[in-house]
Amino acid sequence: MADIKSGVNPLFLREEDLRQAMELLFFAYRDFTAEPDQVLANYDFGRAHHRVIYFVGRHPSITVKDLLKILGITKQSLSRVLGQLVREGFIAQTTGHSDRRQRLLTLTEKGQLLERELVSMQARRISNAYRIAGPEAVEGFRQVMVHLMNETTQERFLDGTAPERLQAGERR
Repeated sequence: MADIKSGVNPLFLREEDLRQAMELLFFAYRDFTAEPDQVLANYDFGRAHHRVIYFVGRHPSITVKDLLKILGITKQSLSRVLGQLVREGFIAQTTGHSDRRQRLLTLTEKGQLLERELVSMQARRISNAYRIAGPEAVEGFRQVMVHLMNETTQERFLDGTAPERLQAGERR
């Protein structure tokens, strides 16, 4: 992998720079998930379980339908993971208040403990990186991440449906 350049390269769209960005994403994701993967392995859980726990914790009483939209997976895939999390007492399901066909998902106390443990590991890593990089780099990072997403996913961050939203004027 090429060294990370300290200055701004006006030719940042060159193939080598794009490939370096891909490598940075691969390695960052690998290291970002390594600690949580070890914790999850103790429960015989994987990254799919982690994502479900994270988003149910982030959106208490989320419907299964909304969780499917966020995760972008099939009902069958979610059913396997969610079934295990419910059976093992990490997630509770209740029926909807106005629509009895809805299933609302919340973390149990056991689920909250695991979610906090996983989030704290990753929050430490992000916090440290943010501190080192500084506010301008953090804002640049957010912009790059949003623009790596497809337009439908971007809307979550631009229309206020995500808990922490970016300003609509930041979209380019």
